[in-house]
Order: sequence, then structure tokens, then C-alpha cells
Amino acid sequence: MTKAERRCPWCLGSPEYVAYHDREWGRPVHDDRVLFEFLVLEGAQAGLSWSTILAKRGNYRRLFADFDPAKVARFTPARVEKLLADPGIVRNRLKVEGTVRNAKAFLAVQREFGSFDAYAWRFVGGTPLVRRRRTMKDVPASTPESDAFSKDLRKRGFTFVGSTIMYAFMQAVGMVNDHLDDCPFK
Repeated sequence: MTKAERRCPWCLGSPEYVAYHDREWGRPVHDDRVLFEFLVLEGAQAGLSWSTILAKRGNYRRLFADFDPAKVARFTPARVEKLLADPGIVRNRLKVEGTVRNAKAFLAVQREFGSFDAYAWRFVGGTPLVRRRRTMKDVPASTPESDAFSKDLRKRGFTFVGSTIMYAFMQAVGMVNDHLDDCPFK
């Protein structure tokens, strides 16, 4: 069996998926801008496929100020309307307005904890949780950690941060390593 054949099977649908799996997914992130990016993208993905979001990622970067939360927090209603007219992103009013709201809440977390990174990583004790996963059936949709993270974010005014979304976020930014046991990228 080749290295490519042992990859986590969810990523085999497209070259973008493979590149994302091999270079990003499950690798610890401690950069607040990148953490905000994944918070936005995972929220945008709710109800859609991740491939849809990956295909639009460049547009999100361009339209959402390269995921600078301070800039996004200042988006006006007119800017939101302009975003809603752009087919390069998911044009869901609640998600776009939620991104602006989340940027404001993100900045409040940074003020309170010094960084979003310091806040987020508390939910896994500061170290990635490395799970034993033999098959995709072993990977849960949420965990007690994502439940707690989601609950705390909602208390702080965030939206589109349900437990399943937050577990996907935690996987994406390496707070949880859910590569299958025989995946060479674990």
C-alpha cells in the first residue's frame, strides 16, 4: 500500500482536499489570524461540504480582509450587503453577519486572555489531543471538549459555533489529531 493509499479517506475527493489534509489538517495552529480564519470557514461550512468552502477560501481571504478580525469587526451594513452580492462566498446573511459579530467577540477574547490562542487551547489543556482512530466510524462529530468550547463561545456572543462546528475547528487547527492510525500524516 502506498503512502497516498493510507491517507484518511475523507480527503481523497480532490487535489485541494489532499493538499489540505497533508499540509494543514491536524497541525497545531497558534496564530490568531489563522485561528480566526478557521473559525470563519468552519462556520461558513455549516450545512455544506468542506470542498465547497475550500474552493471559496481565496475569495474569503480577499473579501474578509485576509481574516484580520479588527478589520472585519468594522464592516458596516453596506459592506455586508456588498459581500452578500458576491458569488465567491457563501451568501447566507446570518453567516456573513455572524462573521462580523464573531470578529467583535474574537477581539474581546483577545483583550481578556492576551490572545485567542491562549483562550482556545485551554479547552485541550494546551496540548493536542491525539486520538486512536482505526476507521472513519471511530471519529465522533463532537466531544465533551467541543461541547465546553461551544458553550463558552456562545456565552461570549459568538454564533455558528455549535459543538460539531467546534470539533471540526479543533481538528482543523490541530487541537485534536484525528488522522487515522495508519495515516502517514498523523
